[in-house]
Amino acid sequence: MASPSPHDRSRKDDDEDDPVEQMISRTGCAELHYAVQECMAEHQDWRMCKSQVQTFKDCMMNFQIARKEQLMKQVKPNSTESAPS
Repeated sequence: MASPSPHDRSRKDDDEDDPVEQMISRTGCAELHYAVQECMAEHQDWRMCKSQVQTFKDCMMNFQIARKEQLMKQVKPNSTESAPS
């Protein structure tokens, strides 16, 4: 019995349950992640996929910076409200 390809995107039921897939989808970097996976499947050598990996890394870093800024904005108003008078 052949096992399904991990790069087959038609398996929606499995993808919906995968927490890593869900996390990457929320970042807006999913297509870049898939590009890395496709490159790795095609070349079987990560060195051939350096540009895809860098693009995905940059996207994730931008997401993390934006998320950190968003969280800092949420924390600052709350921290001034709880300060003693």
